[in-house]
Amino acid sequence: MSKTSKIAANVNQEDTTKKSNPQLSSEFKSYWYNGEAEITSYKLEQARYGEIHEGTAMLIFVTEDFLPKTQVKAETYDASNISVLKLNATKNFNTGLYPYSIMQSTFFPVANDEHALKISSSIQEWCGQVYAQLNNRAMFEITSHSYFQGEADKSFKLEKTWTENELWTKLRINPLDLPTGQLQIIPSLEFTRLRHKAIKAYEANAQLKNGQYTINYPELSRELTILFNPEFPYNIIGWEEKTISGFGANTEVLTTKATKLKTLKTAYWNKNKKADLVLRDSLLLK
Repeated sequence: MSKTSKIAANVNQEDTTKKSNPQLSSEFKSYWYNGEAEITSYKLEQARYGEIHEGTAMLIFVTEDFLPKTQVKAETYDASNISVLKLNATKNFNTGLYPYSIMQSTFFPVANDEHALKISSSIQEWCGQVYAQLNNRAMFEITSHSYFQGEADKSFKLEKTWTENELWTKLRINPLDLPTGQLQIIPSLEFTRLRHKAIKAYEANAQLKNGQYTINYPELSRELTILFNPEFPYNIIGWEEKTISGFGANTEVLTTKATKLKTLKTAYWNKNKKADLVLRDSLLLK
C-alpha cells in the first residue's frame, strides 16, 4: 500500500469507498482508510514432519487500489480501480537445521460481493521453493511452480468457488457474511503445497459461532478454526489447524496453533530506517 496510501490521501475517500460499497460504515472507513496498515504478530506452533516447531506468524491487513485487468496494485488513481482489503500472511519457523519461510497474499474487494481477485503463495526452505497463484477472471486461472517432480510448471483453470484464503479477509469486512453449511472450498495454497495436494475444490463443512469460524475437510482429515473478536474491527485472535503430519508410518494428527501477541497500526512502508527497529519490539518480534 505504500504508494496507494498517497493515492488515498489525494482523492476523495468518501467518493472512492462509496463506489466500492455504499454499505461501508463510517467506522469501517475511519479504520481502514486512514493511511495505515494493521499488523499483528502471533506466537506460532507449527506442525511439520510429525513434530511441533515454534516460530512467528504475521497478519498484515491493509486497503489499497487494485487494477482489475492486470490484477496488481494500482500506482495511480483511476475510476476503474477496485478497492481491496489485502492480507499478507507470513510464517517463519525452523525444522531442525533448516528454516521455512511462507507468505500468502490475498486481494479481496471491500465491496464483499465476489471472490478474491488474486491469491498467491510462496514457500522457501533449503531444499527449494514453490509458488502458486490464482487469478480471478472468467474462471479461476491457476499457475503453479515447484521443485518437486510432478508439481513443476503447471497452468490450469477451475470453476469459481469459495477459497479458504479469501475467507480470512471476508471475515474482517463482515463475519456474518461468511459461508456456512456444506460447501466446496479450495484449501489455502499454503496447505495444498505443503501437503502436496491438488489445488482444487474439496467438500467442506463450515460453521460460524460467536467469535469462531470452523472449516472441516473430511477428505483431507483437516479442520481449521479461526478465532476472532465478534465486534468491529473483528480482529483475529488466533487460529488452530488440525491435520495429518509426518510421512508413512510416522503420520499422526497434530495441531498447529497461532496465539496473538501484539497489534500495531502504522504505515510500515515508511518505517525502514535503523531507528525504526524499535517498532519490532512493540510487536514482540526478535
